[in-house]
Amino acid sequence: MKPAAVQEFFRRLSAANPEPRSELEYVNPYTLLVAVVLSAQATDIGVNKATGPLFAQVDTPQAMVDLGEERLRGFIKTIGLFNTKAKNVIRLSELLIERHGGEVPRDRAALEELPGVGRKTANVVLNVAFGEETIAVDTHIFRIGNRTGLAPGKTPDAVEAKLLKVVPKLYRRHAHHWLILHGRYVCKARKPDCPVCSVADLCGFKDKIIA
Repeated sequence: MKPAAVQEFFRRLSAANPEPRSELEYVNPYTLLVAVVLSAQATDIGVNKATGPLFAQVDTPQAMVDLGEERLRGFIKTIGLFNTKAKNVIRLSELLIERHGGEVPRDRAALEELPGVGRKTANVVLNVAFGEETIAVDTHIFRIGNRTGLAPGKTPDAVEAKLLKVVPKLYRRHAHHWLILHGRYVCKARKPDCPVCSVADLCGFKDKIIA
């Protein structure tokens, strides 16, 4: 996709939704971190159902450690891989207390040292909690980057690098959310809804059906 088309692509997404927000529900950077860790291979809706009652009681690392792994499992048992995720959440909470005074660090390397936190999770936390211009490439963004020609790449890291290069700075902070929401509700995996797509004329997808 040529630079002028990329500019117009994000201008339209921005015009339709100037201040996009994460669909994960959270109350502070710590609960955001927990929610993102729990969301791996799970839907935001499913995570929110579990974390609503959890975050009403627990919103700090110390409170989570005090809750304990067994009781945490009771809250998140409807989420896939909940046993492993419960272990990770308790341990990352302990490490936040031990290494960071109970605060979520605004640092990629420090975040990625926490159990259950990879590059994508760190990018989400840095972007949503701290306003950093990061782009977390999930399955939706990976698909859109390749399907539209916006940022083709064989791996999520390759797509991320390309997006950080081509997305105009004006749109970089919210690009992550615009692309996820577009992939979730319009440019869907099995059947993209091209007739209602606001950027269909800019898209390089060969099999798109406009009418």
